[in-house]
Amino acid sequence: MPAVRLRGVLLDLDGTLVDHAAAADAGLRAWLPTIGLAATDAAVARWTELQEPHLAAWRAGTISFAEQRRRRLRDFLGTDAADPSLDETFAGYLRHYEAAWRAYDDVTDALEIIAAAGLATAVLTNGSRVQQHRKLARTGLAGRVGPVFTVDDLGVAKPDPRAYRLVCERWGHNASEVLSVGDDHELDVAGARAAGLHAAHLDRPGTGPADEAVRLTSLRDLGPLLAGGR
Repeated sequence: MPAVRLRGVLLDLDGTLVDHAAAADAGLRAWLPTIGLAATDAAVARWTELQEPHLAAWRAGTISFAEQRRRRLRDFLGTDAADPSLDETFAGYLRHYEAAWRAYDDVTDALEIIAAAGLATAVLTNGSRVQQHRKLARTGLAGRVGPVFTVDDLGVAKPDPRAYRLVCERWGHNASEVLSVGDDHELDVAGARAAGLHAAHLDRPGTGPADEAVRLTSLRDLGPLLAGGR
């Protein structure tokens, strides 16, 4: 990344600050036996596979957040149960999923590194407002990461460049002064760059695009990218 004068770091939430994948895995394995199903690797893989298509429909505004949950359950369980029954069933999964929420162990260090560079932080997430604020509170990050922008707030989701432009406008920073950091290359890196932001790919497992030049394996590695901040 070329030397730039940054004013802020825009952080993704799930997969960047909070370990969503581990929480979903643990939550699912704890929940499935309560509804009479085996917590197999195949079941976890199927649940994960079904998540994105229905979330994408919600982000596109074609269904409600509650409806994307119902559709995922219908596909997963092969049921045509009524909405109230599906909502009750999904609530059982949510209790286990939320109990497993944890911030990554490099987050506190990263926030200190960013603050030491004199930069502001904010969060841009494709999750729902209510759930994501609850997640930040549960993991001890509420009030520590700056303003939080969700799909509900913006009316548009990553990787649409409009989401990034709206955040910069509301945050009061020019796009060229902001570094986006996230684990999803398409959403957090390509989308951010299309809007004029700088971006770094947080690639903890080392499976990201081989040609990505700005890659981190830990948030603790942010320091060199922030040189020349305020």
